[in-house]
Amino acid sequence: MSVLKLAIQKSGRLNEDSLKILKDCGISIENGNDQLKAAASNFPLEVLFLRNSDIPQYLLDGVIDVAIVGDNLLLEKGNNIAISQKLGFSKCRVSVAVPKTFEFNSIDDLSNLRIATSYPNTVLNYFKSKKISVELHEISGSVEIAPNIGLADAIVDIVSSGNTLFKNNLKEVAVIFQSEAVLALSPKISPSSQKILSQLEFRIKSVLKARHCKYILMNVPNDRIAQVSAILPVLKSPTIMPLADKEWSSLHSVIHEDQFWEVIDQLKQAGAEGILVCPIEKMVL
Repeated sequence: MSVLKLAIQKSGRLNEDSLKILKDCGISIENGNDQLKAAASNFPLEVLFLRNSDIPQYLLDGVIDVAIVGDNLLLEKGNNIAISQKLGFSKCRVSVAVPKTFEFNSIDDLSNLRIATSYPNTVLNYFKSKKISVELHEISGSVEIAPNIGLADAIVDIVSSGNTLFKNNLKEVAVIFQSEAVLALSPKISPSSQKILSQLEFRIKSVLKARHCKYILMNVPNDRIAQVSAILPVLKSPTIMPLADKEWSSLHSVIHEDQFWEVIDQLKQAGAEGILVCPIEKMVL
């Protein structure tokens, strides 16, 4: 029986988010501490827990079929690796940062200066596109400390909240790349594994759609149903259910989470009452 081989980061936030989306997809993974490989008990899937920087090469070699990685890693190391699906979590950015005392006006101010980074290819390509020459210092680990110890004039690193930069007296001055978790595909994936991947992608899409939407219920006077329905961005049309009071109905629909606060006042002004908003576990379209 064919099994889809999926790699995820061995530890860290991406590891946690990856396991969560598999769980939300109804896939049960039982992995113990320091376990490097685990099989799903209810889906033809084998999960390999690998060092993040090693995953692109495993994909290129066909050792694994797919991987959940940040697309910033593919930008750095993933030549010829296709992205099967964007996953919308573990969002961050690859940014240029300088000491707070650095008088920065434009990226040209970094010309011929020393840049410390763990992403040499990304940095060189970026500054090459700007026609700027820099001196590159490739380091791993705590890149943020480089300017404080005199190793570099600026850094390029992953930024999420910006707290680490702040604590090291650095300021973000340019964003090179906006990154998020993606499902990356090996160029050597077999047809049988591709078939399993299609099933996994279907589950993931259903979960991601549900994460961004809410189920909304409200009581509406019958003579206001058309007006309220016109306000709601629904899938096709709302569900209308009669109430004990024959002049009122219960209206059910789905709304994008980001749109709720924009339309809530409109719904109330249109006559909606008793508005409830509930999470959705899955959405199959």
